[in-house]
This record gives sequence, structure tokens and C-alpha cells, in this order.
Amino acid sequence: MEKIRIGVSTCLLGESVRYDGGHARDRYVTDTLAQYMEFMPVCPEMEAGLGLPREPIRLVGDPESPRVITIKTNKDLTETMTNWARQRVRELEKEDFCGFIFKSKSPSSGMERVKVYTENGMPVKKGVGVFARAFMEHFPLIPVEEEGRLHDPHLRENFIERIFTLNRWRQMLKEKPSAGTLVKFHTRHKLLLLSHSTKHYREMGKQVAETKGKKLSEILDHYESLLMEALRLKATVKKHTNVLHHMMGYFKKQLTADEKQELLEVINDFYNGLVPLIVPLTLFKHYVRKYEQSYLKDQFYLSPHPMELKLRNRV
Repeated sequence: MEKIRIGVSTCLLGESVRYDGGHARDRYVTDTLAQYMEFMPVCPEMEAGLGLPREPIRLVGDPESPRVITIKTNKDLTETMTNWARQRVRELEKEDFCGFIFKSKSPSSGMERVKVYTENGMPVKKGVGVFARAFMEHFPLIPVEEEGRLHDPHLRENFIERIFTLNRWRQMLKEKPSAGTLVKFHTRHKLLLLSHSTKHYREMGKQVAETKGKKLSEILDHYESLLMEALRLKATVKKHTNVLHHMMGYFKKQLTADEKQELLEVINDFYNGLVPLIVPLTLFKHYVRKYEQSYLKDQFYLSPHPMELKLRNRV
């Protein structure tokens, strides 16, 4: 499989680019995700010309529009950093990223809860790093996360699911998209969408069914926005359970009484937190093969990302 291209804060790859000459290598990124993803490293402070080693910086003032100030000499680097960030995100358009992993708490790369110091010198965790803010504003649909948040199994699964889905979407766009290919893409992602948002599931289905007389490029742009908006919403236990019961309907003529009872018990165990999502899905995959259920076989909900990542073993 061709690796998916994503951006990542350089220090997370083990490169010694932090202000003190150190790094912040993240093993999950370098040892696990690297098997499936090609990384494009970005170090805002180094690329903006602050050097190494360098005086550390911090955010000061209004959390919505903070100044970038060096800690010891009180030098204002706001213009340097913001101008660089605006230019850099424009350059990154050609990279075709499907995601970005930021360094948490960083005044240049943190995507949330970065310390911003008030006039009296007290920090509030309401800031966003200069580069992270510019990136998220310029690429609102691209999935982003911080390495720290990736230790949460639910956030991790959601982030990586969005990356693989966006990559499939991009691949479809490269292969001369049409109303027909859009229908095929939507059909294979129906249950995945349903596990995130019933509202989006219905709205996107209506849009796909009403393409006649509309400009394809506008339809695709709108669909992509809805797709990524839907997948950002949390797939809860209740939503997954709804999808699992929905899937059972495709076997109502094939399952024996014992098989149906077993499936209901496993779904109930998942709903009550006794087993992870992978357990009912594994049983469903068994029945998909046994009864040759072609519709469910094609559903990305059953395998939205490589099983080797074990993302659904803990959700």
C-alpha cells in the first residue's frame, strides 16, 4: 500500500530541533504510524530562522491574537513568526497532506490549550500555536491532532480513521470523478458516516441522490466538507450500537436463531462496556463471509484502517 502523506512537527520524529537542542520523539508516530504514513516534517521556529540553540519563546496577551515574545530578552517575534507561517501554509498546499500531527503545548505548534501569559505574568491555557493556527485556518478540512492526545484511544481512532477516509476520497478525485463514482464512494461509507452522525448521513445521502443538473465540482466540494465535518463528530458507543443493530437487518433471512442470539449478546456486551468494538465486528465479518453479504463486505465501517493498528481493540 502506498503510504499516506501527512505533516508532523519535526521534533516528534526524534530530530534535535527544540530550543535547547533536544527532541520529543514520539514512538507511536515513528514506530507505528510510520509503517503506513510518509512524514513531511515542519519545525516552525527553525524554519523561521530562530536558530539552534535559541532563546525559548512564549505567547503573551490576548489568547485570540497573542504576541510571540522571547522569555529572557523580551524580544517581539510576532511579525517574524506570523509572516513565516502564512507563507509556509501556502507552500504546503502542494504537499497534498491528509493530516498533521502537532507538538502539544508548543507556542508555535500546539493546537489547543497552549499557555498564554497575561500582563501580570500569569498563564492561561487558552492559546493556539502560531503555525498551528495558520495551518488549521488555511486547511480547515485536514485532520489534525497533537501527539499527546493520540494516547487517548478514542481520539487516536477518530484521527486515523479520518486520515484514511480523506486519502480514499483524494484517490477517487484523482481517478476522473463522476456522479457514479461519488455514489459508489458514498455507498461504501454509509455505515461509517452513520456511526458518526445520523444528520450528516441523511444530508449527504440526499445530496448524492440529487446531482442531476448541478455542477459536479460544486457537489464534490460540498460533499467533502460534509464528509470531514461528519467524521470529526465522536462515534459513541450508542452510535456504534445503532449501526451494529442496523447491520443485523441484512442477515434477517440467513441467521439461525442461535446465531442471532449470539450476535445480540455480543452487541449487548459491547454496549455495556464488557468487550471492545473489535469483538462484535469480528463476528459480523464471519457472517459476512459465511452468508456472502456483498453490501456489508464493501462497507469501510468494518475495516476503515489497517487491522494491524489495533485501533478498535480499545474503543
